Amino acid sequence: MQTATATEAPTTTAPAAPGAGAGTTRSRALAESLAPLVVDALIPMAAYYVLSDGFGMSTLAALAWSSALPAARTLWGLVRNRRLNGLAALILVVNAVGLLLTTVTGDVRLMLAKESVGSGVVGLVVLVSVAVGRPLMTAALRPWVTKGEPAKHAAWDRLSLASGRFRRGERTFSLVWGAALLGEAVARVVGVYTLPVDTMVWLGNVILGVAVLLAVFVAGATAVDPMEKMVAAETGGHKG
Repeated sequence: MQTATATEAPTTTAPAAPGAGAGTTRSRALAESLAPLVVDALIPMAAYYVLSDGFGMSTLAALAWSSALPAARTLWGLVRNRRLNGLAALILVVNAVGLLLTTVTGDVRLMLAKESVGSGVVGLVVLVSVAVGRPLMTAALRPWVTKGEPAKHAAWDRLSLASGRFRRGERTFSLVWGAALLGEAVARVVGVYTLPVDTMVWLGNVILGVAVLLAVFVAGATAVDPMEKMVAAETGGHKG
């Protein structure tokens, strides 16, 4: 019996679509930007309701315990990096002082209000940095735009020295984030002292989430995208 042998067609891999790598990088950057929101806001909010409604803890105790994870994460960041990060240290101090004051005064609203102090101070500092010509958020913006590529790092340096439009993009990025953080802090403090505590436990996190998302998309449209195009043009590439 003659056995027929079939030849397999060679397997071909479709080339990646232009811009696919950039899209993946941007998605990863967005996920990394939103991860702290989940850890520092959504999980503590869920923990508060589980502890207060599920385990019958008092409002003060539930708030204190639900703040443990963000505080522990901040402290772990200090230990792991083996250096003092000003922002992380500020958040840790604010949490500790807020817990201490709330325990002494028994004011639950103070416990909620202290959540906004850190973001408000950071937002104010960022706005001041823009005013003095040294935008603080550039440290977070540069890796997003250059994506770790040496040619883009060199293009950034050239544009930062020679292009007024590029420098305006840097300032705009910090301005958007500073305004978002400061606005979020003011809105949450007003809510804390005008709305019921149980309402503000979840509404405060909604306000934070909206502020972060607005900052991501507004800063992306007004600063990140134009700066990426300028860097791509400077390196002789193109942005799809």
